[in-house]
Amino acid sequence: MARLPLAVLFAAFFLALAWFVSLRQAALFLVGIGMGGVLAGARFGFTTGWRRLIEQRDPSGVMAQLILLAIAAAVCMPLLAEYPTDLGAALGPPSVSLLIGAFVFGAAMQIADGCGSGTLYKAGMGVPLNMAILPVFAIGSFLGSAQLEQWLQLGATAPVSLVRTFGAGEAFGLTLIGLLVLGLAARAWVGKGASWFSRRLLIGAVLLAALAMLNLLIAGQPWGVVYGFGLWAAKLATAIGVFDPAANAFWSQPVNLNNLSQSVFLDVTSITNIGILAGALLVAAGQTAAQRAPLTGKQWLVGIIAGFLLGYSSRLAFGCNIGAMVSGISTGSLHGWIWVPLAFCGSLIGVRLRRHFAF
Repeated sequence: MARLPLAVLFAAFFLALAWFVSLRQAALFLVGIGMGGVLAGARFGFTTGWRRLIEQRDPSGVMAQLILLAIAAAVCMPLLAEYPTDLGAALGPPSVSLLIGAFVFGAAMQIADGCGSGTLYKAGMGVPLNMAILPVFAIGSFLGSAQLEQWLQLGATAPVSLVRTFGAGEAFGLTLIGLLVLGLAARAWVGKGASWFSRRLLIGAVLLAALAMLNLLIAGQPWGVVYGFGLWAAKLATAIGVFDPAANAFWSQPVNLNNLSQSVFLDVTSITNIGILAGALLVAAGQTAAQRAPLTGKQWLVGIIAGFLLGYSSRLAFGCNIGAMVSGISTGSLHGWIWVPLAFCGSLIGVRLRRHFAF
């Protein structure tokens, strides 16, 4: 489909949201379109950036991600300190589930060639494997959330907010030190002579940071992805009568129960997810699709299993590369700093498995 008809369709959807739902949701849809357009247009893949660092000793993707985090933290942390009752951080409890979930997610995202945002924008661009993974990602996210309480019983502590603990200035300083350590670690990993920056990825990082900040201001909460997936599957399971949310520790929480009972268009995470799909579709429209070798039956099976694990593990880890890393670190959550090294260790395994199955 050409871009113009799609643009007209999305404009009509925007107006319908503004008229029948709310101006806030319509604005978040536009933010989502921007996110999808940047992710697809710049090919800003969190998964790909890590894989290129591991396999090709190319740090440009990871450096762009660190810059994204620094810019977002520079604005989000002062905002959270100034408006603590109006804006929320992406806090997750340090826990056994976080350790296991982050490691499994890091491995699975390399096999599936996409994290939460990567799966969305590649599905929007029409990549067959990611299109097939999206629904099983949602099922996995739902099952992970439904069983989260049992996982937390294995051991968990209260979430830690660096902003609340130290203040915005100190929290930002600690964050910059942490990002510098990660940058130096990447330098040690690749050695000398590597090209450190990609102009395309740096532009993408700046734009994504700005859009993440807009998401926080408009929605009152940080950018997230996987909650929306789980909500879609939970709504379906509830509608067909195979799930009772009132009997589940996670979905019986007032906020989650309310989200289940109302239109999906009122959920802030869902509407940005829809926008990401739309933005990626706009980028892909009119372009000649890249010719890819067809996947074998075994590759399809492995990819689908990896997609399910993406969803399940992301709920155990309280987010993916977006919810745990980008939003967690930029809003001062300790769990984001725990997530990163565990997910990277998982990626080391995932890259090998991806090579083994010849993806």
